[in-house]
Amino acid sequence: MKDSIDVALDLKEKEVYSHIAHESAEDMIRIISSIDAERAKIRGEIIHYEDDWDELMRQRVAKGKRHTAFDFYNPSLLTIWENKVKNMKKVKNLFKLGLILLGLFIAGGVVATVIYREFWVLIPLSVVPMVIFLFDYKKNALDIGYYQLTQLFIEELKELLKKYELDPERYKFKIFNHDYFGVLTKKIGTNVFAMVKKD
Repeated sequence: MKDSIDVALDLKEKEVYSHIAHESAEDMIRIISSIDAERAKIRGEIIHYEDDWDELMRQRVAKGKRHTAFDFYNPSLLTIWENKVKNMKKVKNLFKLGLILLGLFIAGGVVATVIYREFWVLIPLSVVPMVIFLFDYKKNALDIGYYQLTQLFIEELKELLKKYELDPERYKFKIFNHDYFGVLTKKIGTNVFAMVKKD
């Protein structure tokens, strides 16, 4: 009798874990597609992809709940994600600050030209190429950040599916960039989907 109860409890526990793993995998594919869509937008592509993932994440954090994938599978993922997002915010802030400083420098040259009636504006105009540098810096830094984050979640999804013996075919995700490792891509209609490779 005790053995049959233990077996039933083990099966129930396995069923519960499989269900949570399924939910975690579904959420992770949404994360991957959302991050990759942002990366594609930074690269200048016109992307029509909407997901309420960011809003859902904010609501869960506000309620003191971490995402099931983070709670159940790997709590450090949320910390890694938050740190990456902070780094990308720093890049955006540095870009804005750089543009403001260059704008003030050029404006100062214009004012000096008006006051002294000499072409002082030519000096600040010589730093205009720095604007191109700032745009390149922002684009490349954000692209690398989004790439690393997407690749991380692809690897974590692979481990989750492997650990709980879930079928990768069931967890296909929309993909907009095609330079990730460990995925198989397939075009369905006008969209490209990817799934993690099995070892």
